Amino acid sequence: MALSLSDVLALEVCRRGRPAVVAGADRLDTPVRWVHAIELTDVARLLRGGELVLSTGIALPDDDRLLAAYVTELADVGVAGLAVELGRRYAGSLPGALVAAAERTGLPLIAFEREVAFIEITEAVHARIIDAQLDELRVSERLHEMFTELSVAGASAEEIVRQAAALAGRPVILADLSHRVLACEPAGADPGRLLSGFAARSRSVRLSGRTSFDEASGWLVTPVGALGEAWGRVVLACDAAPSTADTVLLERAATTLALGRLLTRHRESLERQAHRTLISGLISQAHADPAEAAVRARALGVPVDGRQLVCLVLRFRELGLGVSAHARVLDLADATAAACRDERIPSLVGTLDDDRAGAMLSVGPQVEPDDVLTGLATRIRGRAGADPEVLVIGVGATAGSIRDVRRSFLEASQVADVAASRLDSALFHRLPDLRLRGLLHLLRDDPRLQTFVERELGALLAADPGLIDVLAAYLTAGGNKAEAAKASHLARPTFYERLRRIERILGTDLSSAESRTSLHVALLALTAAQADQWPQAR
Repeated sequence: MALSLSDVLALEVCRRGRPAVVAGADRLDTPVRWVHAIELTDVARLLRGGELVLSTGIALPDDDRLLAAYVTELADVGVAGLAVELGRRYAGSLPGALVAAAERTGLPLIAFEREVAFIEITEAVHARIIDAQLDELRVSERLHEMFTELSVAGASAEEIVRQAAALAGRPVILADLSHRVLACEPAGADPGRLLSGFAARSRSVRLSGRTSFDEASGWLVTPVGALGEAWGRVVLACDAAPSTADTVLLERAATTLALGRLLTRHRESLERQAHRTLISGLISQAHADPAEAAVRARALGVPVDGRQLVCLVLRFRELGLGVSAHARVLDLADATAAACRDERIPSLVGTLDDDRAGAMLSVGPQVEPDDVLTGLATRIRGRAGADPEVLVIGVGATAGSIRDVRRSFLEASQVADVAASRLDSALFHRLPDLRLRGLLHLLRDDPRLQTFVERELGALLAADPGLIDVLAAYLTAGGNKAEAAKASHLARPTFYERLRRIERILGTDLSSAESRTSLHVALLALTAAQADQWPQAR
């Protein structure tokens, strides 16, 4: 822990000099990097910042302006403070110009009222600083050993976070880039209070450099990732400004988490890795020449010429957390590949991200795709041990060539995300199955739709977002107030009063069928716009 100016003045060797703080008393928490005794007026050019400058004052000028310039130069270079011994040059007190300049610049100014040996001060302070540095090295070594053991043991993200919190004695949270909490160890704190409004608080924290401390939230935050790509953040909830040891601990935890994720990915078979690479290239259009992608697909045993190419995106209705989620998707990809082999369907199968697996089926030109999908979906669920209420399979429009596969995959992903938010037990889903919801999901980024939503619901969202659930219940019940009140678990008078308040805020009549239809479409569009965030809201 850094030695502060207050710590230095509390040392016995300093107290013998009866130090009096004559300016900058509110800045005694300033860290002292070094102590420098020097009797020059142009000393600033020799300093680097963080020093406590000791002086007898014998070389200081008489002119008030030069005294002020001397103090200003010290403040500009960032010294921790200036300590002047009384007796040799100044008897009784320091010059008013010196004190005034220190107050104006915020530079801590100390007067030693008794003679003190500067060499004793420098020896004592430097010994403390070096001891602190050695302690930090020892702590760093212990952390290195601990996190290395966790890496070698293949510890889960939850275990790594738990150990980090135990070492810090404070809460540690792992979140993804969507600000969803992947793992949390409260370390004795109230979990509800710790995670209340986490996403909003996390979004307000802006990282500057590798590790940043956000005073407003009291969080020390560092990114988690490897190969130049971050995939999450680790948060240490502090009750005060963090120490260097806190920063080292958090960065070691982040490195261990990143390494653990890389090792988990190595569980993929070489076949799955090859398929994933080709699928990713098709989606990202990395293969500028479709012929090249076709050659690669054929090399993996999947014909694409003159075939119907059907793209699937598979995901679980409830998304998992962290490394365990990725492992679950790996298992899902393996189950899908095995089901395709059982059904004798040439296919590319791989993970798309930590939440989704994808497959491109190569079906004969005379085959009915839905017949193939029915058998395959049933077999996938059997191998994955997941029923339709847990596993969602989205299917894109059938592509006639490798050139159209990207569009089919994107559509399948959108269908899967929308279907996951609905209570539906279908074996698989296509865009037409989602009807109005599917259309609104596809149009969710259209400015005209967004303007419509704001026009219909903006006033309500601004006045009382909680009333959105009341309105949704009423509209879902087809305007049946009694049924909606029951579904909302509210007394009828309470529910009716809230409906009247909604009417006042929106300036509309809910008894109008046209008004209800317009508001219902706006609500569905709002849900579609939040489709990527729906797991957080549940």
